[in-house]
Amino acid sequence: MTLAVCPGSFDPVTLGHVDVVRRARMIFDEVVVAVANNPAKTYRFGPAQRADLARDAVADLDGVRVDVVDGLLADYCDDVGATAVVKGIRGPADLDAEHAMALMNRHLAGVETVFVLGDPTLAHVASSLVKDVARNGGDLTGLVTPAVAGALGDADQGEDR
Repeated sequence: MTLAVCPGSFDPVTLGHVDVVRRARMIFDEVVVAVANNPAKTYRFGPAQRADLARDAVADLDGVRVDVVDGLLADYCDDVGATAVVKGIRGPADLDAEHAMALMNRHLAGVETVFVLGDPTLAHVASSLVKDVARNGGDLTGLVTPAVAGALGDADQGEDR
C-alpha cells in the first residue's frame, strides 16, 4: 500500500488544493492532507478549523484523510510510513520554492517529493489571494468550497474594513 502526504498550511483550503489531492489519490492508495501548524506563522484560522475545512473539502474522496502536523514534515512522513510527499505546482515560482524542501525531506526521511502540475484553470487560486478577495467582499465561487466561503465571511465580520 502506498501512502502520500500532501502538506500545506491550507489557510484556507482552496479548490486548487482539492484538485491536487484528487489527482494524488489516483496515483497513491492513500493520501493524507497534512495541515501544517508552524508557530512562526500567523494564520487566519487555527489548526483545528483548517483541518475541519479541509475534511469537508475532501469528504467525497475515498482513501483521503486529514491530520494536523506539528514539527517536521519529514518526521511525520517517517511516523506514518509515507512513500512520497505530493506538492501542487502552479508555475516556476512554486517549483523554485519547493525545490529545497523536497531535497531536505529526502535527506531527513528518505521520502521523495512528487510534483503535480496544477489545473491551469486554477493556476491563479492561492490562499492569500482568496483571503484578499474575501476581505474585500468579492465572489469566492470557483475558488473555495461553500464551507470555506462561509468561514471566511464569518471571520471578516469581526474585522475593520
